[in-house]
Amino acid sequence: MGNSLGKIFTITCFGESHGTCLGILVDGCPAGLPLSQTDIQAELDKRRAGQTTGSTTRGEKDEVEIISGVYNGFTTGAPIGMLTWNKDVDSGNYKKNKSAPRPGHADYTAFVKYGGFNDLRGGGRFSGRITVALVMAGAIARKLLGLSGIEVLAHTVEIGGIKATPKEIAEIKRNVDRSPLRCADPKAAAEMAQLIEKAEKEQDSIGGIIEGIALNVPAGLGEPVFDNLDGELAKALLAIPAVKAVEFGAGFNAARMRGSENNDLFTLKDGKIVTTTNNAGGVLGGISNGMPVVVRVAVKPTASIPRSQETVDAAKMEKTTISVMGRHDVCIVPRAVPAVAAMMAVTLCDFALRAGLIPRVIK
Repeated sequence: MGNSLGKIFTITCFGESHGTCLGILVDGCPAGLPLSQTDIQAELDKRRAGQTTGSTTRGEKDEVEIISGVYNGFTTGAPIGMLTWNKDVDSGNYKKNKSAPRPGHADYTAFVKYGGFNDLRGGGRFSGRITVALVMAGAIARKLLGLSGIEVLAHTVEIGGIKATPKEIAEIKRNVDRSPLRCADPKAAAEMAQLIEKAEKEQDSIGGIIEGIALNVPAGLGEPVFDNLDGELAKALLAIPAVKAVEFGAGFNAARMRGSENNDLFTLKDGKIVTTTNNAGGVLGGISNGMPVVVRVAVKPTASIPRSQETVDAAKMEKTTISVMGRHDVCIVPRAVPAVAAMMAVTLCDFALRAGLIPRVIK
């Protein structure tokens, strides 16, 4: 089974979209870290439904409960257990179509792998709702990274082909939490919102691109060749449901450049070795080079759409059509932004602990 991630800072998630609860077990967190429910809740609130046009009407409050690993406001060094209860579940539409796999979903592949015993309600383990657990773990990781001055942020840079104008870090920090779409470009965000409304009227959905940035990452993180930094980051990010592609720095554009264009030239700044550009996205040879780690993920359009689509009735083994009714986001991108930041933080935290940047007891 593949429900765990990490070598020292290890996370194991559990729960289903329409099950009793969703939770995460975080092992390897140093003792002595100040940690409260408020720390976790602040991140969970960023992915809560109802903040954007075309958002699901499922009204989960996602209130976190810390059930182990914290005593008197500090981590104890024991595994930290956290969960949130599913309280607004309506599984009727999924039971009606249990033998007809939804196009774009994992219904068919999960049926084959688990012999039909998988929980199909709301996508079960394959639902975007599992990011609740990932965000909880990410909140702890981001707080730990902060001890070394490492900061992780993420923002929407494209929805439905509408691209945000690149912004400086200060402006991204200032604007993202003010934007329901988690976009630092207000003008582009307004156009994105209009496009989401249009897609909803057309009974369709749209996807987009999220950029994650890690600042103040020291040079030297990464364990080549199989535990390289960009490889492990990609693995973690691709675990987010609906993420279909990952690129670092110039990404696919590097294939269109010449070496003289793509190479990041070394120079000195304030007595430190830096590069004049960051086409590598902060990673060379699977090891951080001291520049910001920049990664972008492509999020596919929400698979659940009400317009009629072709599928197969697996029980009768005949062609049929399906209209996926229920409560779904027209565009899941804004709610995936905190999940991208979380998975970057979890991965970087694991590498930071492996490199000895974070002490095992915090005093």
